[in-house]
Amino acid sequence: MSDNKDTGARDTKQRIVTAGTELFRRRGYAGTGMKQIAEAAGAPFGSIYHFFPGGKAQLGEEVIRTSGAVYLGLVAELLDPHEDRAAATGDFFTAAAGTLSDLDFADPCPIATVALEVASTNEQLRLATSEIFDSWIDGLAAYYAAGGIPEPAARETASSVIALLEGAFMLGRAARSTAPVLAAGRAAAAIVRAVLADE
Repeated sequence: MSDNKDTGARDTKQRIVTAGTELFRRRGYAGTGMKQIAEAAGAPFGSIYHFFPGGKAQLGEEVIRTSGAVYLGLVAELLDPHEDRAAATGDFFTAAAGTLSDLDFADPCPIATVALEVASTNEQLRLATSEIFDSWIDGLAAYYAAGGIPEPAARETASSVIALLEGAFMLGRAARSTAPVLAAGRAAAAIVRAVLADE
């Protein structure tokens, strides 16, 4: 009985985090209320505060850390099969452009959405978004380093690629077009190719 109760509690908490992720991504952190999250999760309103007694900020941090780890895993899956680091980078942006289109130009990245809103007003969430972005840069830098780019160039390259991606998502949403993401992908691939040529 206890196992069923624990599983049910985990399921409810996961539904809340999933609903928060989707709503923060589409409506932003400020534009999403806790009642909306409870309704989207199919969970009693009080259960949110049971799992997240720190309220919306604690839930926001959980969303950032959970979705950030998932996205890092997806990036690794897309890049790992490729030996050509520059081509892999370009292909990743092409996949990202497809995702943006599939989402009807809603922001595919809840981390960036929250970071843009709260970086200057909520230190708890700013730190969480900063740590996730750092983990992405670390992961991408390790991938580039394994392909022959030494540090610190590998980390600088990774940081540039992430910045290009997040900026391209913003421009693509504004224009309702994948063109900025595809253009950024060509630029990112060229950066990687140039750094590799210098080594």
